[in-house]
Amino acid sequence: MKRVLAFDFGASSGRAILAEYENGHLTYKEVHRFENCPRERDGHFRWDFADLMANVHQGIEKAGAFDSIGFDTWGVDFGLLDEDGKLLGDPVHYRDSRTEGMVEKAMARMDADALYAATGSQIMAINTLFQLLAVQEQDAETWEKARRLLFMPDLFAHALCGADVCETTIASTSQMLDARTGAWNRDVLQSFAIPEHLFAPRVNSGTAVGEYQGAKVIAVAGHDTQCAVAAMPAPDANAAFLSCGTWSLLGCELDNPILTQRSRLDALSNEQGANGKINYLKNIVGLWLIQESRRQWRREGQEYSYAQLEQLALAAEPLRSFIDPDDPLFTPPGDIPGRVREFCRRTGQPVPETVGQVMRCICESLALKYRFALEQLSRATGKQFSVLHVLGGGAKDGLLCRMTADCAGIPVIAGPVEATALGNILIQLVALGELPDIAAGRALIAATEPVKRFAPGDRNDWDKAYETYTTILSE
Repeated sequence: MKRVLAFDFGASSGRAILAEYENGHLTYKEVHRFENCPRERDGHFRWDFADLMANVHQGIEKAGAFDSIGFDTWGVDFGLLDEDGKLLGDPVHYRDSRTEGMVEKAMARMDADALYAATGSQIMAINTLFQLLAVQEQDAETWEKARRLLFMPDLFAHALCGADVCETTIASTSQMLDARTGAWNRDVLQSFAIPEHLFAPRVNSGTAVGEYQGAKVIAVAGHDTQCAVAAMPAPDANAAFLSCGTWSLLGCELDNPILTQRSRLDALSNEQGANGKINYLKNIVGLWLIQESRRQWRREGQEYSYAQLEQLALAAEPLRSFIDPDDPLFTPPGDIPGRVREFCRRTGQPVPETVGQVMRCICESLALKYRFALEQLSRATGKQFSVLHVLGGGAKDGLLCRMTADCAGIPVIAGPVEATALGNILIQLVALGELPDIAAGRALIAATEPVKRFAPGDRNDWDKAYETYTTILSE
């Protein structure tokens, strides 16, 4: 029997999942859950790394004996270390305002088509490249002292066992990795005066990078999306995936990247997958809209469970008004319901006033944006998607899954809910020699994990709404 411990860090919470695997049978349980509470410090919005590491040690203590441990996190963020290996301040949150205007400044050094052709990454201000430009410009002292950059999952491994590595899937969120070769793109680094020696040696997902108290520390797919996709239950060649949590990442697997201007203009991204494939995907603001709305209502003295919010949405009039989830208006924390009203007012739509109307607007808008992204992916790849696998926390949202199936006109398979942790676990089991490869892990998931299927229903009303929605997106 093998026991593996998976740490899955999200933008708002983290957990430790202990799994046991014996004779083809996998069981797992959550042994520790904790909040991830970024805060303002030294003029920036930062992750509390000491608190997160304290929770890592609590999770380890609660787990007892295990054979290996692995970390996955959100993408793009990092810590900078000095020559003594000391962290130069808590890692800055991707939602910090320091990257405002950095994309425009970067385009003066390398135009958008050249940068996209080099890296295949959707050009977003949150990406590591633009964060580093902000450090160069705004914090020369830190930049001068920095000797090593470690992405968040690699930083956790370093803090635990001293590992000094850069796992490939997390590096591919940086806007600096070459989409064709999987190496650092030197033209990009030279254009932005970023020394290649700042980065640790690259390793593939599934590499043992150290030990902690006799257990192997394994660099799993550091980017949580790639862990979730690794646990996609036995997909066919024309399957699409939607890793649905705070962010929605909707995509498909390819053998080679797509680096055309049309792909860039469609804001599609090429990321390295745990199985060596390219995960060709679109980043879409996801359940953040619902999570932050719920927090806003709580701040206003109204407490709702997610089940209550779903019921209120169901009771509201359908297909009345829509938002673009990716409008910059919805990026910062705060009054998301108020911004939904502002967006609808600005675009000449009926303004949602009640909690149910706001929720309905958000859910329908996500379903419509998913259809829009699927059509972009289909045009770029030539694939006609046969099914959409919804992976992660969004698989629990039956209303959103139903709306997505109806709107997109393809079956939705929701689950596993714990796809990210399961992908982390499967990669560790492959590294330990218990499974031959990711494909075998996916077959195991398909045979053992519960999923829910949503067949598409009548699409006529959604087709009319989609015409309106695409008009809103083009404004």
